[in-house]
Parts: sequence; structure tokens; C-alpha cells
Amino acid sequence: MTGNTRPLVLPPDTAGLARAADSLRAGAPVAVPTETVYGLAARADQAEAVAAVYRAKGRPDFNPLIVHVGDLAAARPLAEVDARAERLAAAFWPGPLTMVLPLRAGAAITPAVTAGLPTLALRCPDHPVMRALLAACALPLAAPSANRSGAVSPTTAAHVAASLAGRIDLVLDGGPCATGLESTIVALRTEGWTILRPGPVSTEQIAAVLGSDEAPGASPGAIEAPGQLASHYAPGKPVRLGAVTAAPDEFLIGFGALAGDVTLSATGDLAEAAARLYACLHAAAGAAAPRVAVAPVPDRGIGRAINDRLRRAAA
Repeated sequence: MTGNTRPLVLPPDTAGLARAADSLRAGAPVAVPTETVYGLAARADQAEAVAAVYRAKGRPDFNPLIVHVGDLAAARPLAEVDARAERLAAAFWPGPLTMVLPLRAGAAITPAVTAGLPTLALRCPDHPVMRALLAACALPLAAPSANRSGAVSPTTAAHVAASLAGRIDLVLDGGPCATGLESTIVALRTEGWTILRPGPVSTEQIAAVLGSDEAPGASPGAIEAPGQLASHYAPGKPVRLGAVTAAPDEFLIGFGALAGDVTLSATGDLAEAAARLYACLHAAAGAAAPRVAVAPVPDRGIGRAINDRLRRAAA
């Protein structure tokens, strides 16, 4: 595709899924909903297919991709799955948890997916459309968020069509994403584990399964998983956090009792705020005001993940 041509948006019925599966097998990327955000899926075993994702997103090639599988059995040929991974999968798969595991020798994963790392990020999604597509194409799918790299993540098919116009051909429309925030990413180390990206599954929930032996993170600046770049999820204008009032030139994203031009949650519900975060950032990006202010969000539970994305949007 060239220019600003919008991708074809299809319902995820039998015909739509068959067309998407055919496109994926042929090496073309397809945007598809998950319970977290919309992903731009490509077959993970083919360098040319993954290169098409990088081109569409303008994504740095040092940033690895998450590979989506239908179940734990599909993960075993790709990565070294130990007892800890099995316990996490039993607790949180299908769902918004990504595990970074040692790449299995001989795995049918193109090196572009891992960005040259000896590890692989794996997730089993909990969305009927993505699960149906995985079954239809019978391939592991590398699927970063379906937006231009560094921009606000998409939670509707309309967000995808606007962000990737002229860059992809097909979007499956599964409606708004229920969770609206990217998956938690946990790296299982030789000793202990590390949260690489906070998300819907909390540190406390993981500790309840694995124990509290959280290990040190990677070296500063090292990229082990998606979403670790300092500036990410940005609406394309300056963002001020912790705002209790808005300046005349600011678009205010409210929370709780602090109303704004839009609100994350008028009742102060953190789950609702997570689901609405990117929709609010998209609204801010499209507003006339040249700056954005965001009300304080409590830094507890899923609020930690919300604040992580807001800090990167403000970077």
C-alpha cells in the first residue's frame, strides 16, 4: 500500500478469518484485536513477514517482538518452559501475561523477532478473535501493537486504520479492547524473576505464584522486551503529569473527582482507567490544545502500569 489509503476493515466472521489467515500464511501482516490492545500480526518463522511489520510500524530493529501462541503446548517447541513457566501459564494463560524465556535451540523463529537475543517473549492471548486466527493459520504470530512505533497504542480498529493508513492492507474489527493496556512482561531468570513491563497482572499476583524472589533487572538501557524504550505511547505533544488544574493551552485528562476534557474514570476505578487510557491519549492527540495535562493516578495495582505508560508518554 502507498499514500494514505485506509486498510480494509473486516468483521471476524468465517470469511474474514479465512482471508486474514491466508494473508498471514503469504507473509502479509494483519491487524487483529487482543484483550489488551490491537496487534499487528505476522508469521514469526519468516524474516520477510516480520520485516513487513517493522516497515509498517517504523519500529527499531533492536526492540524484540512478542510471539502469540494458542496454548502452552504450542510454546514448548519455541522456548525452554520450566516448572515456573508452567505455574504461571496455569495461573494466567490465556491472558495478559508475557513470559520471557530462553529460546529453544532450533526453534522456528526468525532472528528478527528476538532482535538477536537468546530469549523469546511468549503470550497466550485471551481474545476470541486472536485465538480463532491462531487456530486458523496454525502459526505462532509475532504481534506488536498495531500503531506506528512510539505512538499511542490502538484499542479500536479505527485507531489502527488511522495510524497505519497506507502501511497495511487488512484489519479484523473485534470491537474495543476490554483491558486496554499491554500485557505484563516477566522475565524468568536463572535465579529469580524480573518484571520488564508492568501491566494488568500485578507483581503481587506473580509473587503469589512464584514466590517473592524477584531478581535484579537488566543493565540500564538494555532492551529485553517491548515497551522498554524511554519514550513510548506518546500523543505527539508535551505531556504534564500529576496535574490538579489545567493551563489554558492544555487538554486535561481527568481521573476521579478531577473532571477533565475527557476522563480516565469519573469514579476512580483503576481498571476502567486502564481500559480508557489510550482512548484518552488519542483524544488528546487530536485536540486543538498544544499541550496535555493528566490528573494524578494512584500508584497501586494496575495504577502502576498506567503510570508507567504515562511516564513514557511524557518522556
